[in-house]
Amino acid sequence: EIVMKTLIKEKRVERNMTQEELSQVLKVSRQTIISLEKGKYKPSLVLAHKLAQIFECAIEDLFIFEGDENID
Repeated sequence: EIVMKTLIKEKRVERNMTQEELSQVLKVSRQTIISLEKGKYKPSLVLAHKLAQIFECAIEDLFIFEGDENID
């Protein structure tokens, strides 16, 4: 099983941004942000890309996969 951890909350807090503010910028619900931060929701590529742009980092810097995610 693949476990996905995210650094969205850490990046958001670094920027003094609320979940509500981030949800408005992304045009998603606050519930979506909560789920993203908990790793319960896997974002679309478009949403992941937008998050990376907002936080000025690579997508790989926001999402950490643990488990059997490697291609053999």
